[in-house]
Amino acid sequence: MDFPQIDPVIFSIGPLSLHWYGFMYLLGFITAWLLGNYRAKQANSGWTKDMVADFLFYAFLGVIIGGRLGYVLFYHMDLWQQDFWYLFKITEGGMSFHGGLLGVLGAVFYFARKNQMRFWQVGDFIAPLAPLGLLFGRLGNFINGELWGREASADFFLGMRFPADSEGLIRHPSQLYEAFFEGLVLFIILWLYSAKPRPTKAVSGVFLLGYGGFRFVIEYFREPDSHLAAVSEIITRGQLLCLPMVALGLYLIISAYKQSAK
Repeated sequence: MDFPQIDPVIFSIGPLSLHWYGFMYLLGFITAWLLGNYRAKQANSGWTKDMVADFLFYAFLGVIIGGRLGYVLFYHMDLWQQDFWYLFKITEGGMSFHGGLLGVLGAVFYFARKNQMRFWQVGDFIAPLAPLGLLFGRLGNFINGELWGREASADFFLGMRFPADSEGLIRHPSQLYEAFFEGLVLFIILWLYSAKPRPTKAVSGVFLLGYGGFRFVIEYFREPDSHLAAVSEIITRGQLLCLPMVALGLYLIISAYKQSAK
């Protein structure tokens, strides 16, 4: 199957263009805003619509700044050492989920202190809002024909040839795997799990465990960055970054229910 030819630009007005990738980020934040407002309306949520909008502003900054910093530090320190300004060349692409997560955790810390709330209380509220944003982000990667998967068998029904792949191999559309499992499936799990009262930290723990677990497995189907391929035969950089997420997620869930039992 050949990759469907999709123009990465939705439309242009003079020098301004709206790209699918940017539009997917916008959809992710709009969805988070709608879901957050819905959760804020629930009895004893402790949140208002203004608080949701306020937090999402800080989260947006955290995703952009943390995502870019994470990409450079985790995946391309070599390019930053050659060119200091590479860090700021966002138009050339390059965002890291794990860096974006650290940025959002920074936003959670600031927001919690500002509103005199507990860190994990904020984390539990916003965790179910994130997966659909991840879904849209991976769809943006797919539309851009980037971050494709490893080579697949010639008769694999989902195998694709990506135009930018100089090798012309049939590959796994790993972007769609991530969109489905890290996005849709994780959203359903978190939304249903958080529908009932849970011990503080438990919802955040399920998010970290769920994303880290799904991403760790899907990394086996995702083509590693070319300059990291030598070490990725055993374990990829993405898998290494997921291990602390899985460990922390398990710790939060266990400690949450232990404290609840006491």
